[in-house]
Amino acid sequence: METIRGLLWKPTPEEQKRKCNALVRSNVRKLEREIQGFKTAETKAKALIVEHSKRAQRASPNSGAAIRERDATREFARSLITIRKQNSRLLTGKAQLQSVQMQVNEAFSVRKIEGSLRASTGIMKDVNSLVRLPELTGTMRELSQELVRAGIIEEMVGDSLPDSELLEGEDDAAEAEVDKILGEILKDRLPASAEKPVDSVPTVPVTEENNEEELKEMKGRLQALRG
Repeated sequence: METIRGLLWKPTPEEQKRKCNALVRSNVRKLEREIQGFKTAETKAKALIVEHSKRAQRASPNSGAAIRERDATREFARSLITIRKQNSRLLTGKAQLQSVQMQVNEAFSVRKIEGSLRASTGIMKDVNSLVRLPELTGTMRELSQELVRAGIIEEMVGDSLPDSELLEGEDDAAEAEVDKILGEILKDRLPASAEKPVDSVPTVPVTEENNEEELKEMKGRLQALRG
């Protein structure tokens, strides 16, 4: 009997509105945590760029050590480019989520006044875009189900895009873009320069032994944030 009642029970518009808002807020908080993680990764990448550049300057120009440090400097610059692109994608997603919340609340307000609810193509477009973010796929599907039940969108969103399509062009940053990043972080103090790096950029201690480990750690963090 309880099972039958559960199947027949239908939430009120106010309950639907509260649930939709709760799901949106949950997704916003999730994106904010991811964004903060990228900010931390960006700070570390900048510090490593400066530190490896300093080490390249101290080594003999054509020595194996100098070459390794210059390669590491450019590798961290590529990582920074990827971090910034990923972070920009999440910031866009957060703005879209907040837009969805405003549109949902407006739709429920119109329903309360007019007694009917019109499906919104604008919300459907934003939800379809957001479900493609790997960070939100599961919870956005839940939100889309609630919006379908409430009559705010007419159909379920489609499948998410593969990661390779979402991140197209992010793994292999052009050398010109790497040079631009190095110019920005080092203020044109590239490895060949003997000038000290900018004081405002934090530094971290680097040893010959942990150089490869740092590269591995940064790549691992980026991979984890993508998934």
